[in-house]
Amino acid sequence: MSSSVTSEVSYTLPGVHVTDRTVQVPLDWARPDDGRTISVFARECVAPHRRHEDLPLLVFLQGGPGGKGPRPVGPDGWLGTALERFRVVLLDQRGTGRSSAVRAGALQRLGDAAAQAEHLSHFRADSIVRDAEHLRTTVYGGRRWSTLGQSYGGFITLTYLSLAPEGLAASYVTGGLAGLTASATDVYARTQPRVAAKNAVYRERYPHDVPTIARVADRLAAGDVVLPNGDPLTVERFQSLGMAFGMAPGFERVHWIVDEAFDAGSDELTDTFLAEVQAATSFATNPLYAVMHESIYAQSGTGATAWAAQRVRDADPAFAPSARPLLLTGEMIYPWMFEQAELRGFRAAAEALAAREDWGDLYDVDRLAANEVPVEAAVYFDDMYVDAGLSLDTAARVGNVRAWVTNEHEHDGLRLGNVLARLLERMDARGGAPA
Repeated sequence: MSSSVTSEVSYTLPGVHVTDRTVQVPLDWARPDDGRTISVFARECVAPHRRHEDLPLLVFLQGGPGGKGPRPVGPDGWLGTALERFRVVLLDQRGTGRSSAVRAGALQRLGDAAAQAEHLSHFRADSIVRDAEHLRTTVYGGRRWSTLGQSYGGFITLTYLSLAPEGLAASYVTGGLAGLTASATDVYARTQPRVAAKNAVYRERYPHDVPTIARVADRLAAGDVVLPNGDPLTVERFQSLGMAFGMAPGFERVHWIVDEAFDAGSDELTDTFLAEVQAATSFATNPLYAVMHESIYAQSGTGATAWAAQRVRDADPAFAPSARPLLLTGEMIYPWMFEQAELRGFRAAAEALAAREDWGDLYDVDRLAANEVPVEAAVYFDDMYVDAGLSLDTAARVGNVRAWVTNEHEHDGLRLGNVLARLLERMDARGGAPA
């Protein structure tokens, strides 16, 4: 298939020269001639004074699923570190951002729930890898590149190493070594206790929030509390604020929301609180994250995901809406979330995906065991989202992986810390990426 670049534009923002490209790719890489195509968007970034140099390539694989590539405002954070030595490609994974973003209305026009689920089955890591390979072999002339995979981007990295390792010079993974054979149920059975532990840390840090949280829950249980968009605010939705606990400032974000729940002398929740809860628990800008979340763990041997997070939660009374102290939940997607305004249009597809059993494998365990691509991976020991035990098991089972295990960072260490610099130093110390 030719490069089929449909648009290209270049410009310079402070400290970063940018080239935006859009290419056409098949929806179904197994049937590339069936007439169904989508757009894939990639933003190339380079230090302006080095724009004409022949620099090595680094493609960033965003976390998610359903997350678009970062929108740079300057050479800040990890991007600034990367621009010191790479030409960086920020990929909007298919279905996100400017890569044929999945919208509820267009999805529903495809037909019934089965047709919608079939369409969405082409938005997993295997398809994302083939999109990336198409970019590499056409737009970039087949040069090998390195990958930087954050969170779910690390899952994609393992799929890349399974499907097309010949395209990779080296890989860097931050908080994203997936369990190679773990089902969604296995994953949530491991992360649920981690969420409980984060709740304990939160209560220790902000003990005066505990009675306020109970008071909020009691008020919500009584009913008739409505968010600004008209959605009812339930105890379960309030509990989902705990998804922030896996990020470094997450405790503080939740604390400041709870801090303004009530005005002095009032038993009614404030408009400020309701607006902040709505914003913090909405999937309006990334609906695919909720729709596809459990499917990233589905493979031929796992069977249907069948709302694994909800089943694990139901088996743990500590997370019941009536429990006190009330525990906030983590990075889990529950079926009731598809009653929220921005997700209602996806409900039929989500139900069909949860029931689907005929998934293909995302990882080739034998090929990974024989992997020769050098991989440096940061494993966050206290990670609430990606279980460190599963990550270390994977590191032991994949050839040429070296893990840096640390409790200095939460899941967002790449964004807030010097994690990429550390991984680059470790790669340099072992001889660097092959030319």
